[in-house]
Parts: sequence; C-alpha cells; structure tokens
Amino acid sequence: MVVSFDCFGTLLAVQTPADPASAVAVELSNRGVSVPTDWSVAYGESHTPVPSGGETSLTEHVVHALESRGVEPDRDRCARAVATAFAPDVRTRRGARIALAAAAHKGQIAVCSNCSVSGLVERALARSAVDRSFDAVITSVGCGWRKPHPRAFEAVAERFGTSGDALVHVGDNPDTDGGIETIGGTFIDVNECPLETIPARLQEIEG
Repeated sequence: MVVSFDCFGTLLAVQTPADPASAVAVELSNRGVSVPTDWSVAYGESHTPVPSGGETSLTEHVVHALESRGVEPDRDRCARAVATAFAPDVRTRRGARIALAAAAHKGQIAVCSNCSVSGLVERALARSAVDRSFDAVITSVGCGWRKPHPRAFEAVAERFGTSGDALVHVGDNPDTDGGIETIGGTFIDVNECPLETIPARLQEIEG
C-alpha cells in the first residue's frame, strides 16, 4: 500500500498572505527589484500558456509579469522574494503523526500537494512537528500538474512503480484530493475521517 497525504489543510495548517501580490511586491522591493506601478494588475494576468490542470512556477510567473511591464529582473532575486513572501507560519494538525505512523506501517508514504512555490512544501514540513521523512514529496510545481488532474496522482504511482489502484490519498478537499479516484485509487476525506482515525480506516481498506 502507498499512502499519500495532502500537505496544507491536511497535515499542516499555515497562514498565507492575505494579499499575495502585495507580499511579493514588498520582497521584490527589499531586493532592489523595480516594481511596476500597476503590479497588482500584472500579477493577476496570465503571461504564459498553461494546459488545463497544469501548473507553472510562481517564480516564473513573477518574472514574466515583470517582463510584461518592461522590467528585466534577476531570476534568483525573484525566487528569493517569492520564497520569503510565502514563508509559512506552520502548525501541525492534531493526529498528523498518528496518521503518518499508521501509513508508514502499511507501506510507503508520500506527500502530494498543490503548491506553485518551489520548495515551500519541503520547508513547511521541516518547520513542523511531523517527525518522520517521506518516501516521496510530489508537488504540482514539481510534476507540472495540479490535483485533481489524474497526472498529479499518476506522478505518485510512477515514483513508486505501482498502479493507481494501489494508492490511498488522504486530503481535506474532495474537489481536488478526490481526484485520486479517477485513476482507481482510494480517497480518505479528513473532514469525515479525522487524522486520529486513519489507522482504523487503513486497516479497513487493507481488509
């Protein structure tokens, strides 16, 4: 059995910027990057074609948004600005360690998370009270696809060399995390099955 977990809202609770465009603008300015006067408009525009269900790096989006206004930014500065703007204030959700321990006992465990900020999931986990390493961390920015697109979950299956019907995915959003069912996997909704009850639920699935 391979069990993957959604990160934000499932294993971890995080505080996100109320105004992402402004948060990024502040960090760009702090690094000497000229921010256009209509930055909020540029940030909200689409600058590169993305297939339906696909993901693009927020750093790349920021670079292209600046370029659309005639600014030629340093890519590394943009990456650091984005990382700092979204630096997470992390709280580990109750029952997370219990659920992870039970899943690890059944087989391999992974994180499968929608996140457009490179490295954010890994940094958030490192700051949390989750006291174990994962066999894989699959993010939308890493694999190029956002849940519920089947290819996001297929990336987990491919990492472990298994089929979709061998996957169990634990998450808090049926509209995204529930997409595991399109490739034959099993979805566990933590709104109906709290993390503390995951051990018993995995036992039921295993039969």
